[in-house]
Amino acid sequence: MVVKKSGKMLFRLLPIGLMALLLSGCGIPELSALQPRGEGAEMQLEIIKLSLWVMLFVLAIVAVIYVYVLMKFRRKSGDNTVPKQVEGNHTLEIIWTVIPILLLVVLAVPTIKTTVELADAKEAKKNEQINVTANLYWWEFEYPDKGVSTGQELVIPVGKRVAVNLTSKDVIHSFWVPALSGKTDTNPGLDNEMWLQAQEAGTYYGKCAELCGPSHALMDFKVIALEQDDYDAWLKDMKTAKEAETKQLDAKNEKNWTTGEQVYAQNCLSCHGGGKVAPSLTNFGDRQRIAGYLDHDKENLEKWIRNPQKEKQGTKMPGFSEDKISDEELSELADYLLDKKLQ
Repeated sequence: MVVKKSGKMLFRLLPIGLMALLLSGCGIPELSALQPRGEGAEMQLEIIKLSLWVMLFVLAIVAVIYVYVLMKFRRKSGDNTVPKQVEGNHTLEIIWTVIPILLLVVLAVPTIKTTVELADAKEAKKNEQINVTANLYWWEFEYPDKGVSTGQELVIPVGKRVAVNLTSKDVIHSFWVPALSGKTDTNPGLDNEMWLQAQEAGTYYGKCAELCGPSHALMDFKVIALEQDDYDAWLKDMKTAKEAETKQLDAKNEKNWTTGEQVYAQNCLSCHGGGKVAPSLTNFGDRQRIAGYLDHDKENLEKWIRNPQKEKQGTKMPGFSEDKISDEELSELADYLLDKKLQ
């Protein structure tokens, strides 16, 4: 009777297990730890595989013991005798204590080794060093040796380990690019280190992996990996564009400004100009997303400027109602920002 019930239960659970197995293969390659595109992600995948094999080994042993006990000690038809009671078995107790300890050692040693290696950014600093600051709810990326900063899109060279210094301006966040490496917390008043490496050019999706507020799920960013020549050109263009923008705005030659430039200087520059209070907009027209997740088009940009709280609850950016910026000025401002490209 017990065997029949167990068989029915397993039969019912089988479709669920098959569905879970099928869904485990779904996902975006640029946002999957199971499809690594970087050296760090490959190292972590090996730990995942090791953990999986250990768990399967334990599951197999437990299943065999379960079936054996179920069959050997099942109540036979017409047998109402009480089974012999057994109390304590030193051999079994030693076995089921020692084996889990050994399995933990097998998992712990490579895990600790990998964790230490992923946090060691000494060699990576010789290639490139980038400061990452988490904010509610956006990411600031600064290249201190290049005089360049940007927001929401981190650009790195292909094939090189890049050192990443992590901190936060407000609450605890967590920097995570699943396809390239693992999670590292960003803590206020504390610097953490890690490194990133991309094996091929492309765009990889990053997430905040620590619950940080009402718009935690919308705190996305991108990592764009470029070939070395393209990366060098990007740095040069960013620096040139930043210097040109600063020179133009410092000149305060408002007679030659378009309406969009005037609205930007009067309402946006104080926060977005330096890239410290809010994301730098130097290359805003080249971005792939608005506010990290909205489609990059004029309609979404205007909605974001009008009421950012509606699009990303808890963001620190104030909204600009019609009494502050008219519809015509908003349209001009959106055109100006979407035209801010490096090329």
